[in-house]
Amino acid sequence: MDLGLKDDQQMLRDTFARFFDDKSSMERVRLANEAGGFDRELWEGLAELGTFSMRIPEDAGGLGLGTVDAALVMEEAGRTLASGPLAEAIMAARLLGLLGGDAQSDLLEEVAAGAKVATLAYHDVAKRPMQWVAGGEKAEVAVARKGDAVVLVVLGGADRKAEANLASNGVAEVNLGAAAQTVLASGKEAVAAFEAAIEEWHLLCAAALNGIARQSVKLAAEYACERQAFGVPIGTYQAISHPLAELISAIEGGNLFVWKVIHEISSGADVGAKIPMALWFNATTASKAVIQSLRTFGGYGLTTEYDIFLYNLRAKAWPLTFGDPQQLLAKAGRRLYSGEKTVLPDVGNVDLDFGLGEEAGALAAEVDAFFEKTLTPELRAHAHHSWDGHEPEVHRKLAEAGLLFPELPPEKGGRGVSPYASHAAGKIWAKHGWSSHGKGTTMMTAAIMDQFGSDEVKEQVLKPVLAGKAVCSLGYSEPGSGSDVFAAQTKATPDGNGWRIDGTKMFTSGANLADYVLMLTRTNPDTPKHKGLTMFIVPLKAEGITIQPVYTFQDERTNITFYDGVRVPDSYRLGEVDKGIVAMSAALSLEHGGGFAEDEMEVIVAAEELCRQIDTDKGKLIDDPLAQVRLARCWANAFAGEMLGLRSLWSSREGKDLPAAGPMAKMWTTDRYLHDSSDLIDLTAPLSLSKREGAAYTVNIAYRYAHATTIWAGTSEIHRSMIAERALGLPRSRG
Repeated sequence: MDLGLKDDQQMLRDTFARFFDDKSSMERVRLANEAGGFDRELWEGLAELGTFSMRIPEDAGGLGLGTVDAALVMEEAGRTLASGPLAEAIMAARLLGLLGGDAQSDLLEEVAAGAKVATLAYHDVAKRPMQWVAGGEKAEVAVARKGDAVVLVVLGGADRKAEANLASNGVAEVNLGAAAQTVLASGKEAVAAFEAAIEEWHLLCAAALNGIARQSVKLAAEYACERQAFGVPIGTYQAISHPLAELISAIEGGNLFVWKVIHEISSGADVGAKIPMALWFNATTASKAVIQSLRTFGGYGLTTEYDIFLYNLRAKAWPLTFGDPQQLLAKAGRRLYSGEKTVLPDVGNVDLDFGLGEEAGALAAEVDAFFEKTLTPELRAHAHHSWDGHEPEVHRKLAEAGLLFPELPPEKGGRGVSPYASHAAGKIWAKHGWSSHGKGTTMMTAAIMDQFGSDEVKEQVLKPVLAGKAVCSLGYSEPGSGSDVFAAQTKATPDGNGWRIDGTKMFTSGANLADYVLMLTRTNPDTPKHKGLTMFIVPLKAEGITIQPVYTFQDERTNITFYDGVRVPDSYRLGEVDKGIVAMSAALSLEHGGGFAEDEMEVIVAAEELCRQIDTDKGKLIDDPLAQVRLARCWANAFAGEMLGLRSLWSSREGKDLPAAGPMAKMWTTDRYLHDSSDLIDLTAPLSLSKREGAAYTVNIAYRYAHATTIWAGTSEIHRSMIAERALGLPRSRG
């Protein structure tokens, strides 16, 4: 996997960033808005940089660069609100290069040199002769489809109606049918080239909207650090910081969503449905981002003295020239469920790599074969999404095969594989519905023991754990502290050569099946709550421990555990006395990196199955356009969440400085999972009310289970605070 830009791409981005900072300053944007939404000097400068030649094939005299390169330019254009129909001009130039031939070579040179402004008409002129056209107020020519031909339309003064509009960006209503036209090419191949250009425009517009969203949130975060209210920066208030944290997470996911679609197109995948999803997702995110960012400025955001209103209007207006963004979901739905086809663009060379690698594929295949061989019908019946699905014999066999903790080195019972391979293996566990709770908490506890444990702990506890003969649960939360784990009151007091533990732990999931619990205790009550804590590994078979079941509405048992005079040797202490925060922080960093996009994908697939079963007055529910829109929306959220998960994995594996990558993946995917599972249980009602085996149960339990995902390993609110502080530089939050 490689989600980073190559040196030449980073150089390209930096070059255009500097150019736009200079030539598309907010002062110049304001002046362009007053002059029909166009800046001639900016346009000519873009031409000098080769912008309009980027996607022209080399054999037509262009640079022959790829869609990723053009997307990088559009991200910077969005960040700086560059004036003019840039994405449309890039695609119009490409079509002229592909279809114009010698007859249009002079025009192509003029367009590439910035001497003439070309734009793109999105819709078939034969069906819609009157259209709103991006840059239509100033453009000299437009490339359009007309039936089975692609035509060049000369835009004379009588053909267009320029008028004041939302963003003052030069959009105009143009009578394309009445304008002078020249056929560039006709036939199936010509129409396919035009359709591919429209699909690529979707991706370039999505990239630009992502740039707008990112900059608007950046401006809001900077303002929230400076503006004081009630004696503190307004960014300390969660009502300000938490929405911005959620938005920057969506922005990161949307950015990689666009890149991933381009990568999949280059790999030959059929991703026609993902293209309109990517534009819808980034358009929706941008709209939310600029609204929230403007509100961060309060009343000042309403004035024209601050630049944030420019971002607000441009983000809203940019995709609307094409039409209602909800229609993008309708298009994606038709492509997913009604067999609608499209022509994918030739995106050129793509150096990004979203794959997990050969090692990951080989390990996944081996794990798959293991489960196919090992899981008898009885074991499959025993499987459960929670700790209840743990089965000691299967756990031990996985360890013997080196498949339980494959990321560990061979001397510790693993394979020494990369995190990518371990991630791929985990997806196979999910495929077979085999609980990974015992593996996950045990692996985390093993890592803490390996880092902070004594020789005795490593021999007596860690060794059998790595051999698959023991599992561990977590003793963090308490009845009065919840996610505030550092408020622990369970006491550990010196007792001879060891310690005595007294107290209560809540939500000790798996304690009824586990052998040990990783325990956070208070050893010094006279210090601030983040100090005076010590971590232990405690045998759950020790005298004085009582385990009481607590049943949850997601068909899952957790536990409340009581510790009354439980004695453990000092050698079972993990780390220094009163410095348990060090070990605890290491444990939490391991816990915060996951995402739940795959869980959402599972419930979407189940909902699709139910939609194929459910009859309506007009046929099957799956054929209902509204149902298709709702399913497509869930898929878009899931794909963006998947990107956040991969981003977190890549950041961890490659040591990249991506602040709060783990919390972003966890918070955003669990919130979308809860939101979308709620929508899908609605969509498939009343069948989804049933707990009958199969798809109905999957949809039913997903709604209930999703609630827990927003609470485990720190609530979404805690993660929002972490994201706000680490990714946006906001001050520590307060209620």
